[in-house]
Amino acid sequence: MAKKKRQSGGGPTGQEWLTTYSDMVTLMLCFFVIMFNPDEGTSAQMQQISASMATRGLGSLAGGNTLSSGRNADLGNTVMSLPSMEKGRSLGTALRKAVSLFNPEIRSNKVKVTHDERGLVISLASDAFFNPASARINIEETRDILLRLGTMLAGEELRNRKLRIEGHTDDEATDPNGPWQDNWDLSTARSISVLHYLTDIGIDEKRFQVAGFADTMPVSRNDTAEGRAYNRRVDVIVIDDGHL
Repeated sequence: MAKKKRQSGGGPTGQEWLTTYSDMVTLMLCFFVIMFNPDEGTSAQMQQISASMATRGLGSLAGGNTLSSGRNADLGNTVMSLPSMEKGRSLGTALRKAVSLFNPEIRSNKVKVTHDERGLVISLASDAFFNPASARINIEETRDILLRLGTMLAGEELRNRKLRIEGHTDDEATDPNGPWQDNWDLSTARSISVLHYLTDIGIDEKRFQVAGFADTMPVSRNDTAEGRAYNRRVDVIVIDDGHL
């Protein structure tokens, strides 16, 4: 008996599921990239992503039904209502506000605004705010900056946030005949000076933590004058809840 010839082309290959799977993985990757940094994702953006996934489906196949409203949505339990999303949006808004508020000082390197695992970080260049080897704030030169900072920290969106002030120096030793035994004393004293100014203009001192790190947390190399200048700073931090 002659053997039947194997059909070639046109028949199912058993690999059709890969199309659905690859589309689903791509959509989930995009979703979790957005979720990973809620500071930058707005409510409108999240709604657009959900709508796109629900209407386009998975490639050429129908899909997206898992994003339809269900019982939990009726109870008000949605992604956008999670406390973490609300707090993330708050710090994201504060970051953009700080960049706008201190734009002239950012351009002149007197202030730097960043966001890291600690929270929103507003770095004050020590050379602009203090005389060399001094913990006394140059009020005449920096009053306006500190007032803007205090107004921001006392604002409605940050009113319940904990704050930390961290002092930092370069690795050059202090003058043995000066008022500071070492950089630990100097960095801590500068933090306390900023604390006193902010509390004097009305911010509750119970919101604050204060620390001095000397030269142990540099942001630049200490082998150049410019690098040492970047390391001499006081960081005012709006603490992220996960870092308390």
